[in-house]
Formats: sequence, C-alpha cells, structure tokens
Amino acid sequence: MIKKRFFLTIALSIFITLFVVSNVFSEDNKNFQFKKQTEIQQVKPKKPVKIKLKRSADDRYTWELTGDDVDEIVKADRRLRKLLKIE
Repeated sequence: MIKKRFFLTIALSIFITLFVVSNVFSEDNKNFQFKKQTEIQQVKPKKPVKIKLKRSADDRYTWELTGDDVDEIVKADRRLRKLLKIE
C-alpha cells in the first residue's frame, strides 16, 4: 500500500512538472518572431561570359566576348587564345 502511494506521488509530481515546463516553453515560442534584416540582400548568380566564335575561310578564328564581369571576360579570352594557340 505504501509502495503504491509512493509510486503514485512520484508519477503525479513528474506529470505536473512536465505540464508546467511545457507551458513555459510554449509561451517562449509564442513570443518568438522572425525579423527581416534589410541590409542583407539576395545574392544574384553571376551571368556567364557569352562567346561568339567565328572561323574565316582561311581557318583563322575570331571571337566576340560579352558579359558583366571584366575579369571573367579576360580569363575567357586567355583560355581561348591558349586552346586555339593564338599569340
């Protein structure tokens, strides 16, 4: 009989403790809000360099490069010169 009361008392105290703790955490979640920061901007993907490759009748190559990033255009030009072995 004493063991049953002891067990019931402990079970009841655990249940009450869990109930109180869950209410505390649910109140914290209600007060939680997402804040937008305007200084963080969306990163736009870089546009690739567009290459228009042309071959003349005497097997010489010319090309036109277009793009937003000058460094990428220069890299593409160097790579084309290396691949086509043009000095």
